[in-house]
Amino acid sequence: MTTASARLLELALPLVKTHGFTREALSLSVLSLPTPLAHPLPDASVTALFGQGDDARRVLVNAWLDDARYKMKAESSPTTALGDILKARLTSNEPVLQHLPEAFALLASSSPVLPLDPTPVLKHAADVANQACWIAHSDARELSWYTRRASVSAIYLAAELHQLTSPRTASAFLDSLLENASHAEKALDETTLFATYVWKSWKGIIKSSGVVF
Repeated sequence: MTTASARLLELALPLVKTHGFTREALSLSVLSLPTPLAHPLPDASVTALFGQGDDARRVLVNAWLDDARYKMKAESSPTTALGDILKARLTSNEPVLQHLPEAFALLASSSPVLPLDPTPVLKHAADVANQACWIAHSDARELSWYTRRASVSAIYLAAELHQLTSPRTASAFLDSLLENASHAEKALDETTLFATYVWKSWKGIIKSSGVVF
């Protein structure tokens, strides 16, 4: 990606709140330049800079997720509790919460002829868990810690799903999952089963977004 594209992508992020993860948000980004253009980018220019069709929207989704993860790190410290780190990440979803089902639908449906692919959504949760665990336990190396990351990934995925359906109780729901995990750390195979169950629930949310039919 060129420097110009990266800059416009950065300027498009605040527009997601009002315009969603759309090509329009990318087009309007040029109006936020220090010396703004007189008109939004034409669609052909959006394609040239960010890709065709929904590919450009996926670029915006991934940029937003990367930015939210960066802010999670910037606003935390090694003394911040894991639960608080994850809650802060959930909080960053709030301004764009109504657009997230569609965003994850875009990630999971890169091909119109293939079934929904859970990999991008699961990778997102794993990236959040990895970042959160490194912040809270940056000196950990033991195998149990890597198992813990898998557990945190599944927990965060479930909490984010809960947030989409019940935003006000997401924080308490996250606390309950973390508390249960701390009392008896889940085995990796149980975590995998839990993640599979959560993904099935995610599929319902994604399909209801209207992107996947």
